[in-house]
Amino acid sequence: MLARRLEAHLDQDLTKKMVILSGPRQCGKTTLARERVRSLGGAYYSWDKHADRLTIQNRDLDHGAKLWAFDELHKYRKWRALLKELADTEGQRPILVTGSAKLELYGRGGDSLQGRYFPHHLHPLTYGEVYGVPFAELDQLALLPNAPPDVDMLPLLELGGFPEPLLSGSARSAARWRLAYAERVVREEVTSLEQVRDIDRMELLYDRLADLAGGVLSINALREDLEVAFDTVQSWVGILERLDTIFRISPFGPPRIKSIKKEQKVYHWDWARCTTPGARLENMVALHLLRAVDWAKDIEGKKLQLRYFRTRTGHEVDFILLRGNKPWIAIEVKTSENDLSPSLRYFSERLKPTLALQVVLNGARERRLENIGATEVRVASVARLLANLP
Repeated sequence: MLARRLEAHLDQDLTKKMVILSGPRQCGKTTLARERVRSLGGAYYSWDKHADRLTIQNRDLDHGAKLWAFDELHKYRKWRALLKELADTEGQRPILVTGSAKLELYGRGGDSLQGRYFPHHLHPLTYGEVYGVPFAELDQLALLPNAPPDVDMLPLLELGGFPEPLLSGSARSAARWRLAYAERVVREEVTSLEQVRDIDRMELLYDRLADLAGGVLSINALREDLEVAFDTVQSWVGILERLDTIFRISPFGPPRIKSIKKEQKVYHWDWARCTTPGARLENMVALHLLRAVDWAKDIEGKKLQLRYFRTRTGHEVDFILLRGNKPWIAIEVKTSENDLSPSLRYFSERLKPTLALQVVLNGARERRLENIGATEVRVASVARLLANLP
């Protein structure tokens, strides 16, 4: 099993407060939890197991264990009250909670856990984890100091970052895993947390979204495809987002340049679900950038935002990283084009990010171009960018 960059930070935070680790199903949370239980002499409880549910509800926990690890605890209606109770009465005992959902959303309302835990987000395996690229901190990202190793990144692009399909090394095994994963997410995760009557149509929505990666999400178009109410589709999309199967990126831009304000783009936590090579590449970059945003918040205590740029006149840049609410790095993703995107130039001239970066998968000739004002302009390989992300 590949080492995860989050491990050392989890161990440090567990000595101080309870840790809540969220992320998509089968991205490695249970493996991390069980490893901590094994190394510390702890006790592991899964809400998905009947015996463990009774143990948790009866508070019949192992008080001789040096760590308590709770998996999928958010499926317990009173999970927040339980954790508040344990944090207040077992403050010296490390407690790790994992869940395949955005636990901060499922935790709204009721007993407050504020100040009692550190949040962490586990993502699928990243380029740096798979190929062993060292990483220090995000402040150096605009310099792109790390050179990528001389490796073939196509397996990661084609198989996705989830451990089981990636480590299988087989396109056929990955495809079989992906079919089973879709069924488990919709028919097990959704039904255990949400009230959805028409699960068959929601499964159709999940499949339909695979064709839309990197595009503007139109709830109305999906409503027409699925022949259900607008509010129903909107609710289902929100559920899939809360379960970390998809994520959305909002637009950025001041009114003076006539940028769009509301239309969100949709991406998948499993980029290998995308149906075209270009969408798969863009989605892989999107998820690595989202990982950087979560890392900045969880590990470095800094705020980054991930947006995209589009004007009503047709200019579009795939990704904008904001730092201090200002454009920091503008990123355009291409499969093979080396000529600088006119939209990337347009954005740089008007909004002056620190770095305007065009990343290319095939045949990239890495080079610095003439600066646009104070903005450094570079063309680089996709691997160069990913090697500098956590």
